[in-house]
Amino acid sequence: MDTTHNWITTPITEELLRGFLDLERTEHGVLPHRLPAWARAQYFDGQLAMAESQPSGVRLVFRTRATAVELDTLPTKRTYVGAPPRPDGVYDLLVDGRLSGQAAVTGGNTVTVDMITGSATTEPGPVGTLRFAGLPGGDKDIEIWLPHNETTELVALRTDAPVEPAPAPGRKVWLHHGSSISHGSDAASPTTTWPALAASLGGVELINLGLAGSALLDPFTARTLRDTPADLISVKIGINVVNADLMRLRAFTPAVHGFLDTIREGHPTTPLLVVSPILCPIHEDTPGPSTPDFGHLSEGKLLFQAEGDPAERARGKLTLTVIRDELARVVKQRAADDPNLHHLDGRNLYGEADSAELPLPDQLHPDAAAHRRMGEHFAALAFAPGGPFNGGRA
Repeated sequence: MDTTHNWITTPITEELLRGFLDLERTEHGVLPHRLPAWARAQYFDGQLAMAESQPSGVRLVFRTRATAVELDTLPTKRTYVGAPPRPDGVYDLLVDGRLSGQAAVTGGNTVTVDMITGSATTEPGPVGTLRFAGLPGGDKDIEIWLPHNETTELVALRTDAPVEPAPAPGRKVWLHHGSSISHGSDAASPTTTWPALAASLGGVELINLGLAGSALLDPFTARTLRDTPADLISVKIGINVVNADLMRLRAFTPAVHGFLDTIREGHPTTPLLVVSPILCPIHEDTPGPSTPDFGHLSEGKLLFQAEGDPAERARGKLTLTVIRDELARVVKQRAADDPNLHHLDGRNLYGEADSAELPLPDQLHPDAAAHRRMGEHFAALAFAPGGPFNGGRA
C-alpha cells in the first residue's frame, strides 16, 4: 500500500458494482459471479465454473473527488502446459466515461492446465495491489473494469477521498449471452471486447453473459436471462454447440425453441435478437468437436482444428452453415407471432471480407482488431435508427 496518502477504505458492496448477477463472500473479500448461485448448483463443469467467475463486463463504479485509487485483488490466472505464459489480465480505468488508465495485478493463484490429459493443478498465490494516481480533482465518476479473462476476488478499495455509489446512468440495459467470442477471448482489455465496444457506441449499460465454451442452450442459462431485468436482449448461438459436438439437428431445433420460450416468460415483449455464428472457416461445413492442434505448441502457438466428418451432416451433425440456416428459419417462424423477435446473421459482424483482412489467429477466436470491427458492426446494425434495438427489424 502507498503510504503517501491518507487512505479511506470503503467496503466493496453490491452498490459499487455493475454487470454482475451474484456476489459471493470469500475468505479474502468478495467474488463477482455472472451466474446466480442457484444456477451454479445445477452443473458440474469446470469450464463453465471458470467462465462465469471471470468478470467480463463487471466493473466497480463510484463517485468521488479522489485523485488516487488503490484496489487489492486476488486474481486466478491460467497457464497451459507447453504453451507460453498468458499475459496478466488488464484493468481499465474510466473517468467520466473516458479511458484514463490501464494496469495489471501480478501474483495471485495459478491454475495450470494440461490439455492432453485434461488435468489441472492450482498453486495459491498472494493478493496484489492495483494503483491509479494523478486523477483529476473534483467530483467524477470512476469505473474500474475488471479483467474479462481472470477470476478476480475483490479484497479492498482505498481512495484518498470519500466514495459514494455513482448515480443511476439512466441508460437502457442490454443483456447479452454468447460464447468465448462474446466473453472476450483475445480482446485487448475488458472495455474492448466486442460487446463492451458495442454497448459504448450504443449508449447502453451492458450485462455480459458471454460464457467461454459454455453457450450450450442450458436451461439454467435461459432461466437466468429470463429473471434478469433488461431492456434489450441478444443471444448468440451456435459455435459452442459445434465445438462440443453436443447435439444433432433433431435436438438443436427444440432446444432453441425452449431457450427462447423461457426467455419470453420473463421478457414477453422485450426486443430479443438472435445472432447466428460469425464466420469460422474450420467449422463452416465440418462438424465438431474442436480440438487443440498440439503440433504448434512448441512454436508458442495454440491452434484449433475441426475433427468431425463432413459426411455426417447427412445424419444430422451440426455445422455453422446448418445452424445459421436453422436459426433463420426458427426466428422467421416465431416472428410471425412475436414482432419483437429479430435475427442477425453473424457473418454481418465478421464475414468473408473481415476474415481475409483479420483472420482468426487460432482458427476460432477474433483478435483485438477483429473485436473492434465486430463491435462497430453490431452497433451500426442493432442500435442505429431502424435497427432491432431501435424500433426496427434486423
